Amino acid sequence: MKKLIILSLAVLSLTACKQTVTPTIHTPWAYDATIYELNTRQFTPEGTFAAAEAELPTLKALGVDIIWIMPIQPIGEITRKGSLGSYYSIKDYCAFNPEFGTREDFVSLLNKAHELDMYVILDWVANHTAPDSKWTENEGWHYRDSLGNLMVQYDWTDISKLNYNNQDMREEMLKSMRWWLDSIGIDGFRCDVAMEVPTDFWNWAFADLKKDYPGLFALCEAEHPENELTIEAFDMYYGWTLHHLMNDVAQLKKPVDSLWAYFDGKALEFPDYAIRMNFTSNHDENSWNGTEFERMGGASDAMAAFTYVIPGMPLIYTGQEYANNHRLEFFEKDCIERNHTHHFMMYQDLNRLRKQNPALWSNELGAPLYRIECDNPAIFACARVLNDNTVLGIFNFSDKEQTFTLQTADYQGDYTCICGMPVTLQEEDIITLKPWEWLIYSNK
Repeated sequence: MKKLIILSLAVLSLTACKQTVTPTIHTPWAYDATIYELNTRQFTPEGTFAAAEAELPTLKALGVDIIWIMPIQPIGEITRKGSLGSYYSIKDYCAFNPEFGTREDFVSLLNKAHELDMYVILDWVANHTAPDSKWTENEGWHYRDSLGNLMVQYDWTDISKLNYNNQDMREEMLKSMRWWLDSIGIDGFRCDVAMEVPTDFWNWAFADLKKDYPGLFALCEAEHPENELTIEAFDMYYGWTLHHLMNDVAQLKKPVDSLWAYFDGKALEFPDYAIRMNFTSNHDENSWNGTEFERMGGASDAMAAFTYVIPGMPLIYTGQEYANNHRLEFFEKDCIERNHTHHFMMYQDLNRLRKQNPALWSNELGAPLYRIECDNPAIFACARVLNDNTVLGIFNFSDKEQTFTLQTADYQGDYTCICGMPVTLQEEDIITLKPWEWLIYSNK
């Protein structure tokens, strides 16, 4: 009998009792999508919109659907970090960083993405501005200390924290977000440190924007169910807890069964319609904690495949498709390494599998996660079953060869491996996997 892991099919009782609104209905193109984080500065040697546009057909061939572009507005100069500064120190919300190109260049990139049936969401920094933003000239728009000095957070000495007690500032923030939709034509936002901004602002702002743009897609850089960000405002949240757990399993610090414990518990804290973003890297992880190869070692490919098999939406960060094994400088020009390895084809195959198999789609259009019983604690074996569509994932999350028996009575039949090889499963199959080896089978 199948053991069902009720992932994203139930809501924590506390959240459920607070929920009084109709759940967000995601835009149709999000359910089978893969999202790609584009670091314009480091994506190409030129580091421009025009150079990135030339690469869009390659990203389309990779199987990317949503392009999340890191902030592209002018960067503050006062207390700037490094010679080029942080993308997240915004000087002017409704302008373009000349390092990347002009408005016309960006619109050309956007139009090309739309021509290729891809969607573009912009990284939006609503928590703070650069200290030399014109907004700092408005009384009460930023937090200040007792001496009247602009206040920073953490070690972000190149920013100034905005004051959401000021309604005029809120109105201008909404107006700026709307400008990118009305005048430029983007498809949504990824909102930086969204939990640091009051939830009532996001609910108000997105409710207003979705009156005219009902297909707007919103990703919050947060994993804080108590903030209730995904009840009204946001479609997708960061799977930080799972990501850190994946790092620990890859480093043999935690057992494989801790992944099932996550799906039994932590994953249930969010509404069933909230999409989790699954990732092995992103701009923060790469620059500050190391590449996926540094953090996950030999498990990096297996963990990448894992993000496609479990519920949620997978993320590819700039350069992962080229096996970039370089920590990218955050405040300087530092282009990705383009290595000719199997990784481009691996991601291409995974994206194709996700697109073709509704069982792997996100949340209500996809399938629950089932556990396949196994006699080896180093093995993670799972199934996604939706009507007559079945996808199986089998992962050796250890640095040693493992031989094991799977209880596959419920999954007997003919499958195709992601590599294209036909496979027939019997009631109890004995399988041997090399260290960190993984298999994905589909019956379609």
